[in-house]
Amino acid sequence: MSFFPAKDPVLGDALSCDAIELALVPRTVDLGGLTVRRALPSARRRMVGPFIFFDHFGPAEFRSGEGMDVRPHPHIGLATVSYLFDGEIVHRDSLGTLATIRPGEVNWMKAGRGIAHSERTDQARRTGGEHLHGLQCWNALSAADEETAPAFIHHGAAELPVVAGEGKHVRLIAGVMYGAKSPLETTWDTLFADATLAPGARLPLDADYEERAVYVVDGDVTIAGDRFGPGQLLVFRPGDRLSVEAAGDARVAVLGGAPMDGPRHIWWNFVSSRKERIEAAKADWKAGRFEPVPGDSEFIPLPEG
Repeated sequence: MSFFPAKDPVLGDALSCDAIELALVPRTVDLGGLTVRRALPSARRRMVGPFIFFDHFGPAEFRSGEGMDVRPHPHIGLATVSYLFDGEIVHRDSLGTLATIRPGEVNWMKAGRGIAHSERTDQARRTGGEHLHGLQCWNALSAADEETAPAFIHHGAAELPVVAGEGKHVRLIAGVMYGAKSPLETTWDTLFADATLAPGARLPLDADYEERAVYVVDGDVTIAGDRFGPGQLLVFRPGDRLSVEAAGDARVAVLGGAPMDGPRHIWWNFVSSRKERIEAAKADWKAGRFEPVPGDSEFIPLPEG
């Protein structure tokens, strides 16, 4: 998905919960009937582990003839991580990949030194009433991996481990949790999970990962007696073991990992530890030096300014 410009929201008072370092309210943009909430980066928090962008899109129901249409655009220095709750998206990239992602599956696209891709709703599903709801994150690559060859990995829902019981259902997308390990091979210590909770169910979170956060997708949760509603990214202090408890039916995404190996520069869809590398990527896209996306002749022009 391509970056959209938006102002950071005005945040409220400090929280009373000592376990929570920040509660971030995403900035929201309506992209032609598809609401996108961007929780990272924020003016108060740029990253959580390797997660440098965190988008929650939908839920949306498209009218007849409509759907997602993100034209081909470039990336460097990051990996996109796409995960759906509802609907499907057709992914095409400059490696020649053609892959459809559906709920419970994961697409991991490592941009490395450069890749272009598009994300669209299949024409056959544009008859009206098509639903779409999910997450897309951008993970910064380590400085050693920023210029590696691009790659695309897909894991189906049956490949991702599920830990269930005591009112919780946790699908592990990346990393290690509750003794289970995701098959997704990341280039940095990463945690990403989708957890649905019945009323009163508890989701224990240990301190194995130094940086951790929970994004509330649906419902309300309580943490150390404080209650939080949907659409908030709750960033935890390192080292504390805590639990997230569902006040009713709830769904949360758990994310985190090791702190990155230095700051990152971001411009449009480019991420790098070096400003000059972003300038080179801008020139390459403007001059048409990225490999094209087979089967998709459109493209998003380089933004001005």
